[in-house]
Amino acid sequence: MNPRQREYFRRRLVSWRDEILKESTQTLQNLQQGSVNEPDISDRASTETDRSLELRTRDRQRKLIGKIEDALRRLDEGTYGYCEVTGDPINIKRLDARPIATLSIEAQERHERREKIYRDE
Repeated sequence: MNPRQREYFRRRLVSWRDEILKESTQTLQNLQQGSVNEPDISDRASTETDRSLELRTRDRQRKLIGKIEDALRRLDEGTYGYCEVTGDPINIKRLDARPIATLSIEAQERHERREKIYRDE
């Protein structure tokens, strides 16, 4: 991977992380502002369901931030773009589609097949 590509992925990852953090801040503000004083029980249930979904989404994004940080660390170390299993380069198209990818397509497919076999047992 050349320096221009590394810089492209660094900017993309930092931008993605910053966007997630901004959304998380907005969620916290919304949760602090809104209180559940809905007189109608159906409205209250709907509001609680919406909040629960929002919190689950933020939890998933919290985990995603960790993966983004790991990708940025790999960029700094010079290991970004290489499969953790085989050591082979990960296709640029795959990285463009999933910048946090740690496995090549072939290694990911093997991983998913093994996962399916053990899950089905």
